[in-house]
Amino acid sequence: MNLLLTLSGYNKPTSDNRVQRMPANNNATPHNVDPKEIEKFSAMAEQWWDLEGDFKPLHMLNPTRLAYIEQGVGGLFAKSIVDVGCGGGILTESMARQGARVVGIDMAHASLQVARLHALETEIDIDYQKITAEEFAEQHAGQFDLVTCMEMLEHVPDPASIIQACCAMVKPGGTVYFSTINKTFKAYLMMILGAEHLLRWVPKGTHEYEKFIRPSQLLSAIDKTTLDCIDLCGVEFSILAGEFILTRNVDVNYMLRCVKR
Repeated sequence: MNLLLTLSGYNKPTSDNRVQRMPANNNATPHNVDPKEIEKFSAMAEQWWDLEGDFKPLHMLNPTRLAYIEQGVGGLFAKSIVDVGCGGGILTESMARQGARVVGIDMAHASLQVARLHALETEIDIDYQKITAEEFAEQHAGQFDLVTCMEMLEHVPDPASIIQACCAMVKPGGTVYFSTINKTFKAYLMMILGAEHLLRWVPKGTHEYEKFIRPSQLLSAIDKTTLDCIDLCGVEFSILAGEFILTRNVDVNYMLRCVKR
């Protein structure tokens, strides 16, 4: 989706393409939680299951990411999964519907309350817990067939710590999925100017350019674990198809599939 945008009045990001360290926040809390991010998503919590609300883009994206996850592991039935940064449970529920045993973890109490209520209404058995990824990994090391961490890394002070935790949770031979937003000028145009200010698909302030993560940064953090990246693909919205599709272009949104040695 190409957008012709006027940039006057906005702070443009730099176009530095050098490999840099994973974004870090010197004011990060000991629990790797950004209180502003928790407050932001808590304020939108009642919108999680409104198909026309603030999370409409996630509902539109969900079938694409679910298919990518299922294809990479040969189906989800009977698999043990932890969904890190589950929010209101959009992906969590869809995996549970495929017969997986799913735990959803998040630090936004309001979002978890919405997720639990929706699971009760739809009679889906999901274990939702308010706990950090690092704490959960300490308690459940090597216990899961699959770990998903989707659209979450760009919202925490220390993404590398989350990656380490996800690696710790999964069994040897198990699979970990990550998705995030590339730190490019195109991503700034699409995700902030386009999605937030022009199209108003998501509330203003949902994304912060400085927290976007280049694939080189993410792969560098993965290399410090016992995960091997097996696949990297981009995600784009096709106006013609009216849905999100997978692509080899990782300029904006992208996903990775990793397997633990």
